Amino acid sequence: MTRFLLRRAGHAVFLLLGVSVLAFLFSTLAPGNYFDEMRLNPQISAEQLTALRAQYQVDRPMALRYAHWVSALAHGDLGFSFAYNTPVAPLLWARARNTLLLTGTATILVWMLALPLGVWSAEKLGKPADVALSWASAVLLVIPDLALALGLLILAVRSGWLPTGGMVSVGFDAFPTMEKVRDLGLHMVLPATVLVVSALPVLLRHVRAAVAEPLEAPFLRAAEGHGISRWRLLYRYALPAAAHPLIVLFGFSLGTLLSGSLVVEVVMSWPGLGPFLLEAILARDLYVVIGGVLLSTLFLVAGNFAADLLLYWADPRIRAGAVQR
Repeated sequence: MTRFLLRRAGHAVFLLLGVSVLAFLFSTLAPGNYFDEMRLNPQISAEQLTALRAQYQVDRPMALRYAHWVSALAHGDLGFSFAYNTPVAPLLWARARNTLLLTGTATILVWMLALPLGVWSAEKLGKPADVALSWASAVLLVIPDLALALGLLILAVRSGWLPTGGMVSVGFDAFPTMEKVRDLGLHMVLPATVLVVSALPVLLRHVRAAVAEPLEAPFLRAAEGHGISRWRLLYRYALPAAAHPLIVLFGFSLGTLLSGSLVVEVVMSWPGLGPFLLEAILARDLYVVIGGVLLSTLFLVAGNFAADLLLYWADPRIRAGAVQR
């Protein structure tokens, strides 16, 4: 187990370093920087601009700046924000919590829908109910996330049923506890719905395919012949037999939902990493961009690492292979 964890952790560190190199390279090679726009400000002299560039080490070679950034990263320092004049890490973590809340909620909801619907579709394989569900998922699959988000926003604005934009209402701090939960839940309905609807068709098809195969296995036919109930056959035997591909799919779904949430956050004005990264890119706030990309990658790695741990726990063949090594 220890060797397995160390190997996975080594892969994660190597991936994060590679992403950091590419993010630093592309951000640095992009034309212009945060201080270029200051030249248009008559209140800032050329000497002040030179001093600012030296203070934030913008005038140093890229390799030296990257080495200094990696050294600071080892101590938990992601750099300094030019626009906010404050360390990057607290800015990112404040918004990362909002992104994780939205993504985590959407992940739970979409799997709560995908598993029973996928199992039911596999049981009805080839029948009219399965065909209708397949066509419905195909229709949802071709709808772009942006169009779906805009459509729900228009519906919410015209109907007034749900709040649009932001994470909480004005005066949220003065609300009672239950009212805070309700207000937060109402603000989360629209962005979470977009994420769930966009991810559901893919997960549904994979669950259907994964469960349909063991349903034709001889051991399940024998169990059915012994009079075991259909519900127990599906959820006690067929679903665990399909656990391996579904656990792998769980890790990928976390990455898909996270990448999709960044776009949805911008459209829905959810105060997460998406709008913050967009503002940083437009302002050429170098270390905020690099830190945001690195943090998003860390979330993807963590999701896949969680899937690896679930596979290790669920599949004795993986445990046996790890022990033999």
